[in-house]
Amino acid sequence: MAKTPDRVPASHVGDGGETHQTASAPDARLTTNHGAPIGDNQNSLKAGPRGSTLLEDFILREKIQHFDHERIPERIVHARGSAAHGVFELTDSLSDYTTARILTEVGEKTEVFTRFSTVAGGAGSVDTPRDVRGFAVKFYTREGNWDLVGNNIPVFFIQDAIKFPDLIHSVKMEADRGYPQAASAHDTFWDFIGLTPESTHMIMWAMSDRAIPRSLRMMEGFGVNTFRLINAEGVATFVKFHWRPKLGTQSTCWDEAVKIAGADPDYHRRDLYEAIDQGDFPEWEFGVQLFSQEEADALPFDILDATKLIPEEDHPIRVIGRMTLNRNPDNFFAETEQAAFLPTNIVPGIDFSEDPLLQGRLFSYQDTQLSRLGTVNFHQIPINQAKGCPFQNFQRDGQMQTQVFKGRANYEPNSLAEAGEAGGPREDPKGGFRTAPIPQEGEKVRLRAETFADHYSQARLFFRSQTEIEQAHLASAIVFELSKVSLPHVRERILANLQNVDETLARRVADGLNLPLPKASEAAVEPTDLEPSPALRIVGKYPDTLKGRKVAILVADGSDGAIVDAVRTAVEGDGGSVFIVAPKIGGAKLKDGKPLAADGQLAGSPSVLFDAVAIVLSDDGCAELMKEGAAVDFAKDAFGHLKAVGCTPDAQPLLDKAGVEADAGVIDLSADADAFLPAARTRQWDREPKVRMLA
Repeated sequence: MAKTPDRVPASHVGDGGETHQTASAPDARLTTNHGAPIGDNQNSLKAGPRGSTLLEDFILREKIQHFDHERIPERIVHARGSAAHGVFELTDSLSDYTTARILTEVGEKTEVFTRFSTVAGGAGSVDTPRDVRGFAVKFYTREGNWDLVGNNIPVFFIQDAIKFPDLIHSVKMEADRGYPQAASAHDTFWDFIGLTPESTHMIMWAMSDRAIPRSLRMMEGFGVNTFRLINAEGVATFVKFHWRPKLGTQSTCWDEAVKIAGADPDYHRRDLYEAIDQGDFPEWEFGVQLFSQEEADALPFDILDATKLIPEEDHPIRVIGRMTLNRNPDNFFAETEQAAFLPTNIVPGIDFSEDPLLQGRLFSYQDTQLSRLGTVNFHQIPINQAKGCPFQNFQRDGQMQTQVFKGRANYEPNSLAEAGEAGGPREDPKGGFRTAPIPQEGEKVRLRAETFADHYSQARLFFRSQTEIEQAHLASAIVFELSKVSLPHVRERILANLQNVDETLARRVADGLNLPLPKASEAAVEPTDLEPSPALRIVGKYPDTLKGRKVAILVADGSDGAIVDAVRTAVEGDGGSVFIVAPKIGGAKLKDGKPLAADGQLAGSPSVLFDAVAIVLSDDGCAELMKEGAAVDFAKDAFGHLKAVGCTPDAQPLLDKAGVEADAGVIDLSADADAFLPAARTRQWDREPKVRMLA
């Protein structure tokens, strides 16, 4: 049964005693925005039944005017997002490293709001393109809001924020034609990448399976930039932030992701919402990598370079907390769309590094929110308000000011308190935020540090750390993307750059394009071979459970209800959920004559939406479904996407027509439904050479 969190009351009383409606009671009265009761919400005011509408109809004008202004400018990047409320609990104190209470008080539970997003597409694009995913968490701490604004990939395309507009212009739809939407497979993006070698490491991640996640619940998250923690003595320690999903990091196949986009453009959004609604709350471990200035100086790269990561094998991740998302937004616009995340939202005990990408973000995010939300008072929107502590200062007025300030004092310092009046808040030299006293030196220059010059060693590290399966997927993804590039010199430059990553990779991509392999491009720093990091893999690390995953059972009239029940019992006992698919939404009549309700119609519930499938058919039911293309595709795609396919013997003709061949992932359900589980928990990677050509 779904776990239902406490709900917000129908109304609450503000600081000034006013009442604000937040939810409607059954007998609530419809009013204008200013409280006037509305007697007729069906007809505008006219000069006679067939006469002109009158300008004095303030009810019509207010309603239409509000509708005309409902949409605000969408985010330039990360426009398509999904979010949820939750709680963060600290399990291991970092009191030796920071004074931030959220990171020192074990057992402290802090409310959070977490937004996931794609980067390149607009708000109306699909959920499953090959793209980086945003992973932004707003902690409503007792010392103010802390926004950890990151991605599902630990590195980024560029080293300096001044290149961010160029990167995004290149990956967005091309300026003259307005397409492609939410896709990097086009000329301008790869032209920029080929001319910007620092992007090479990120391209390895973006072309890997990390960029086509199975679920938002199955993504890792990273703070990307390097931050500092400051302890009570003022000592600074560098820190990298990590989120690890309890369900494991899982992905789709590329062909599967493409078909999901057509079958359900809201696949990830629906998956997150339904999981929380059903009480299957997603959970992440929160971890840190901590290192001193001396340790940073000893690394073979610069920790201020956002195109680099620190291998876990060198600096293990210390798990210090967990985040659970347990409540869906009540209103998408008011919460998910109006949520404003700012890297500048930090609390005492956390500070920035000199990372030039981070330094630019500190300005850009604030400026973006002013543009989108239209007012310096966007922090007063409920989703953005500090909740763990009051916010109070002498900033006044501005568009959409919702606070009613009392007294004369709107400046500081003031001495009004000495006259018996309210003097207002004062600075807190002891407990307030203090910037770490980091020494600064050197002349003002527009230069890139020499320690930022190695663009290929970590790209090589990432590729060589992957399993053979993942390497094939990565190479095939680059082949696909470059096949969409129409400018020959762009493809040639990418191939030349790839030689600095791995000559075998470059050759595989060249062969996939049927092009000659050009000479390697000149590298500013000769790449080195770093020790592989198995932590960077996905394949082979799926949790040995169906928890968080969904299995479809395809039935038709005459299906054996006992087998359906056995599969359901096995799947749900392993933590998974079952979805009944039938030719018609009304369900099917089982062999014993009992009706079985359907969760989805076959044509609208293709196998790409599920993690494994069971096809339970009678002889007659199979004969009928063999005439239905959707049924053939159901079996064909499940097999082609390396999923477990359970079946009854009578379903074999359908499998034969779909090209499903016997292997370890094709299971006879009539013998033992539990035998289906081991195959359903993972993908059948050994099957892949049978179903597709990879680079």
